[in-house]
Amino acid sequence: MSEVTPIRSVEQIEAEIAAARERLATTVDELHTRTAPKEIARRQAESLKAKFTEATQTESGDLRTERIAALAAAAVALIGLGAWRRHRG
Repeated sequence: MSEVTPIRSVEQIEAEIAAARERLATTVDELHTRTAPKEIARRQAESLKAKFTEATQTESGDLRTERIAALAAAAVALIGLGAWRRHRG
């Protein structure tokens, strides 16, 4: 059995095409915005900030001093290693 396709007027077809173009233009604009280098950098910075906050603060907002101390010690060790390598080499 074949389905009967309703007959559409030229105006209806043109309206459907215009609506499809508008949806396509909106989608292209969204993709352009999402893939813009500044937007990608902004999202990455936001993600990094959230991860850093999660790692250094408790859910109530208190600092996790043991983690901050460990990060500071690692930073000092890396700076010291770099200075030692420059002095040696």
